[in-house]
Amino acid sequence: MTTKTPATSKVSRRTLVIALVVVATLLAGALIGGEAYARHRMAGCISDQFQQEMGSSIDVGFGAKPLLVTMIDGKLSSVTVDSEGDKFGPAVGMVVHAKFNDLEMKDGGRGGGTVGSSSADVTWSNEGIQETMGGLVTGVKSSASTGMLTLDVLGGLAQLEVQPQVRDGAVTVQTKSAALLGMGLPTDLVQGIVDLFGQSLQSYPMGLKPTQIKVTDSGIDVALAGGRTELPASEQNTEVTC
Repeated sequence: MTTKTPATSKVSRRTLVIALVVVATLLAGALIGGEAYARHRMAGCISDQFQQEMGSSIDVGFGAKPLLVTMIDGKLSSVTVDSEGDKFGPAVGMVVHAKFNDLEMKDGGRGGGTVGSSSADVTWSNEGIQETMGGLVTGVKSSASTGMLTLDVLGGLAQLEVQPQVRDGAVTVQTKSAALLGMGLPTDLVQGIVDLFGQSLQSYPMGLKPTQIKVTDSGIDVALAGGRTELPASEQNTEVTC
């Protein structure tokens, strides 16, 4: 004889399956919503901390690790930071793409944190260089073939050729030529321009230091690297962002 499964048993199993699906859906929704909230909150804290150091508006991206977990253990494998190119130290028009590794956040980001290591690529356009140099420099041209930049001084009446190089973890700027209608430019004028140019290539936050510099036909590219460094505590309203 064939034993028939009672109808009530089938209904019970069906009800159980439906209940499990509903619970799983609710849990998935809660996790997705929680992760979105965690990313929004952590992004606010970390953006504020990096902006304090970098001095410009930035966009922050995170690694694959769920930030719900980060809120518990305070650790991030990596953070990417892209500046919007407004101002970076004394330099105007620098665009920065940086990656910070092995971050440990204190108090969910409210108390700052530490960065294990970092790297960055910086692009500084000829237009940004000219704006940074102020009214004395009225034009900038760069040459990848010569590795030099030509600065038009005093409305183009004079030209100053400089060559940036990295030596011992710092950028040095050498004056290759300086002439006003075939005659030499005043030393103090040349030195003032070269000093400002060099300072703009030295002011990097988060312990980053130049490792390589390359002159292109449109400006300068700088590679940076950094070791362990501290993140400041967030200055924003912690009840809202952290």
